Amino acid sequence: MTGPSEPRGEGVSDEGRRGPSSGGDRGRSFGTERADRYPRGARPGQGGDRPRGGQFGADRRGAGGRPVRPAVDLPREVAYRVIAAVHRDDAYGNLVLPAMLREEGLVGRDAAFATELTYGTLRQTGTLDAIISDAAGRDVQRIDPPVRDALRLGAYQLLHTRVPAHAAVSSTVDLVRSVGPGATGFANAVLREIAGRDLDAWVAKLAPATETDPVGHLALAYSHPQWIIRAFSEALGGDLGETERLLIEDNERPPVHLCARPGLADPVQLADEVGGAPGAFSPYAVYLSGGAPGELRAVVEGRAHVQDEGSQLVANALAVAPLDGPDEHWLDLCAGPGGKAGLLGALAAQRGARVTAVEVAEHRARLVELATRGLPVTVLAADGRTVGADPNLPEGHFDRVLVDAPCTGLGSLRRRPESRWRRQPSDLPPLTRLQRELLTAALRAVRPGGLVAYVTCSPHTVETHVTVTEAARRCGLPVDFVDARPLLPAGMPGLGDGPTVQLWPHRHGTDAMFLAVLRRG
Repeated sequence: MTGPSEPRGEGVSDEGRRGPSSGGDRGRSFGTERADRYPRGARPGQGGDRPRGGQFGADRRGAGGRPVRPAVDLPREVAYRVIAAVHRDDAYGNLVLPAMLREEGLVGRDAAFATELTYGTLRQTGTLDAIISDAAGRDVQRIDPPVRDALRLGAYQLLHTRVPAHAAVSSTVDLVRSVGPGATGFANAVLREIAGRDLDAWVAKLAPATETDPVGHLALAYSHPQWIIRAFSEALGGDLGETERLLIEDNERPPVHLCARPGLADPVQLADEVGGAPGAFSPYAVYLSGGAPGELRAVVEGRAHVQDEGSQLVANALAVAPLDGPDEHWLDLCAGPGGKAGLLGALAAQRGARVTAVEVAEHRARLVELATRGLPVTVLAADGRTVGADPNLPEGHFDRVLVDAPCTGLGSLRRRPESRWRRQPSDLPPLTRLQRELLTAALRAVRPGGLVAYVTCSPHTVETHVTVTEAARRCGLPVDFVDARPLLPAGMPGLGDGPTVQLWPHRHGTDAMFLAVLRRG
């Protein structure tokens, strides 16, 4: 399943991003452990009845009543508070940041700057930790968490933006003065050491040699854990050159994609309405250049929703696949938060079909209900594995079934940058077991001759080819693979040899969605 699309500001200010000299953002594969020593009470981001600007930005008066500039400007404060919440509370940046921008009234260039600092720092955490450790002469995990997050924010400004070095250092020292007063001298020394080299020089100093440790070099240079790089490389046939291009793309800010709901919005007209452009592949996609998509009239009115183009393509592939016999009952077995159910519901409305959308978590089921209002969609708060035991999920009843299976989400690291540091190889066994059980339930739910689309937002071969092959082999039902490539728009490059399809950010500009289509015999 994919997460909500990352919001983008209306434009990056002069303090915005500075691209590295040799291709994309770079970094190192150091995980971030959950912080355990944040000061309690007035935590960053939990200021209570604080003045505007929070604990960092209150208007203060100096000697003689003269105003003293706020310790930290609001965009940097917001970025710090989001980063701290991610590491302290296991929050998701793409959920916390939009709410905080609204709360503080940040728009335009200030919102763009806060957004760039937040997501850039989260993506580059591995690199930044490696550099901070070297500059500090101690492991980054030995630095108090509030100071550590402030140093990450400062180091990102020094190495990845056009912020002048003196401004990056002074603003970060001011931030440390607010969250860890005893560490201001330490922070000043570390940041000045970091400022002594540019990003390429730090990579040259710290990265293993490509000749002896190519994965280690990529991990440090592009800020991904080594196990994820190995998984990407395996899915790309061992091509480390293409893997590097994927890592570069993973570190770019993803575009916002809208889905113009068929029958409710025309994508060309919607693009004109929102100042966007029609998508390259999905017949329903519209690309946005920025802004707050959730506030668009078309989204508020239910004529469109925010959805990565890859998610649109795999859902539409199920709907357009040729099918003999009745075509009235569709099933979305893992429907939360409702993007694919919304697209399927709009398509079903045009064809006289009805969608049953199943979501095990009640709060996510409510999101599906909101996402499908006015469409022929029935939402069930149930476990999709109860096919046959639940009277609302009878065996052999549905004509088309979508299994958008829970997965590691390695295909959407662009949109959830902190996920690369949270996911571990140990997450795979329980997830792949659940994936097999859900796909087996889907094969029981579909009628003979009906179609099942298995989808994951992960290119990891264990979650894709291994899962779908094992489930088909073990289900005890006759199952045939359908070539998924003709179900995608003609002319799409890099779809492989079939019958399954793997989409990629660097090839298609989408999340790394996997699609397998099976027909029950």
